[in-house]
Amino acid sequence: MKTRMNVYFEAELLQKVADLAARRNLSRSLIVEAAVASFLSPDAEDRREAAFARRLDRLSRQIDRLTRDVGISSEAVGLFVRFWLTATPPIPDAAWAAARATGTERYQAFVDALGRRVAKGHSFIHEVSVEVEGQGATPLSETAAEARN
Repeated sequence: MKTRMNVYFEAELLQKVADLAARRNLSRSLIVEAAVASFLSPDAEDRREAAFARRLDRLSRQIDRLTRDVGISSEAVGLFVRFWLTATPPIPDAAWAAARATGTERYQAFVDALGRRVAKGHSFIHEVSVEVEGQGATPLSETAAEARN
């Protein structure tokens, strides 16, 4: 035996219920009853928990990739700084103005090249990851040629 119950819905939600009932040729009461039963069902809780678990797993994998990428970036910067400090002689005081002008030009060229590379979707992290993983690694010459394009 069914007991009557009066409930209030937002107009938009009531319209969605009415549309679904019309499409499926069912009564609005049956649609609402099925929705409430699904909401109160223990299976619904399990499905929600499984959905949260999948989402958390995906977020965990994304964080792991970000951690790896930051580590690669840190190592690359550290390696570059060590190499640069080892290979670049100090600039004499008399040459500072010329060096600064040249440095400004070279920095602007670097920023322009970086902008072009980012706009094309190229990623240094992806190149390094491909080389490190070794599976289907792209030869360095191809990677360098791609960077120039």
